[in-house]
Amino acid sequence: MVGAIKVKPVGKSTADTSRVPVKPYLITNDELGHFRLTLRRTRYNSQNYPLVDSELQAETFPSMAALRAFAREQFGAEAGQFARG
Repeated sequence: MVGAIKVKPVGKSTADTSRVPVKPYLITNDELGHFRLTLRRTRYNSQNYPLVDSELQAETFPSMAALRAFAREQFGAEAGQFARG
């Protein structure tokens, strides 16, 4: 007797991790220990492939809380939209 054949689904039903949008606010540390904010914008080309533009902000912050407060005030950031890099 032959066992069942396992088939991996392909096409649109398969989750593609390369097409998951990135979080729009990236928090990083510089060499002096200050926190930096990078704004990221995801757009899609004609084949629906994500293209990410990023812009490092000139301001530095002494704490992550200060950076998050700045992002909320200036850009309308919300909880869950921050990534740590």
